[in-house]
Amino acid sequence: MDDRQIQIIIDSLLPLLKAGVSFTIPLTLISFALGLVLALITALARLSKWRILKLIFGFYVWVIRGTPLLVQLYIIFYGLPSVGITLDPFIASVIGFTLSVGAYSSEIMRAAIISIQEGQWEAGYSLGMTRWQVLRRIVLPQASRVSVPPLANSFISLVKDTSLAATITYVEMFRTANQIVATTYEPLLVYTEAGIIYLLFSTILTVLQNYLEKRLGRFSVR
Repeated sequence: MDDRQIQIIIDSLLPLLKAGVSFTIPLTLISFALGLVLALITALARLSKWRILKLIFGFYVWVIRGTPLLVQLYIIFYGLPSVGITLDPFIASVIGFTLSVGAYSSEIMRAAIISIQEGQWEAGYSLGMTRWQVLRRIVLPQASRVSVPPLANSFISLVKDTSLAATITYVEMFRTANQIVATTYEPLLVYTEAGIIYLLFSTILTVLQNYLEKRLGRFSVR
């Protein structure tokens, strides 16, 4: 590695980190938060007794899980303008990632709710609680603890998936890396550097995930 390549790495570090902190992380947080709300609604709808809700939300999960995220982003950003709907790259990215998180996380939440023993429901009913009260006060708190590890994994995956937003012109970290490569002609160096930063973000989140699991006390060895 010569002096020029070392200088490129040094000069690229701050722009990549800035893009990661200013664009990639906010996109991840907003999309994941909205996705969790959508996931909970979807999970409850698919567990409800209303057949129409089961069909609508089941169709949504089927479509999102059965098609590539990249295709979904392209439809939202490049396809919708043909019917008069033009979205900002950030808004299009949030919508795409929110729909994806909502579909996949809803299955995690649904499985967690189903895993709660039927006796928990019966105990709540015996105390005079309604179905909604049992769900809110007894079932969901327990299901949320069960959901933590897989949902944390989904969050970490989302951090990496946000690189797809570069394909619809949103200037997050990977898009910034592309711009740097276009001027330096050093794709191996710059993309490797970007990959290391993604790895750093993922490692930090993994450590936080392990800490959260221990705090919840469900998976710690006693």
